Amino acid sequence: MKTDVAEIQETLKDILKAHVPTLRIRKDKPSGLEMCGTKEAMQGKQKVDGFYFASVIPKAKDCRLYYFPIYTHKNEFSLSDDLQKALKGKSCFHIKKLSPEMEKEIEGMVSKGVELYDKDGLI
Repeated sequence: MKTDVAEIQETLKDILKAHVPTLRIRKDKPSGLEMCGTKEAMQGKQKVDGFYFASVIPKAKDCRLYYFPIYTHKNEFSLSDDLQKALKGKSCFHIKKLSPEMEKEIEGMVSKGVELYDKDGLI
């Protein structure tokens, strides 16, 4: 079980970075990682250089995973109780403890999001 915020951050970043080059790194700094698609797409009413996918932001007591596919394709995801408890709002996970089971679930969730966005031509 990972409880160190820096260790959780690195694990989540590695999960997202495993999907490069399908996803592109828009920002990678100690303050956080932001991932997006690789082609122009409409996001709302504006054209963007890559459709937003996810971010990992470290905070003092937890690590935040902002995961947009769970917002745009809500009905495609079912979460375990542990991951559901970490979900605050519609697309932000506050992760204080990362168990091996939760890590595997996040890996699968991210892979599914990449598949859904790729199928919809967003990335």
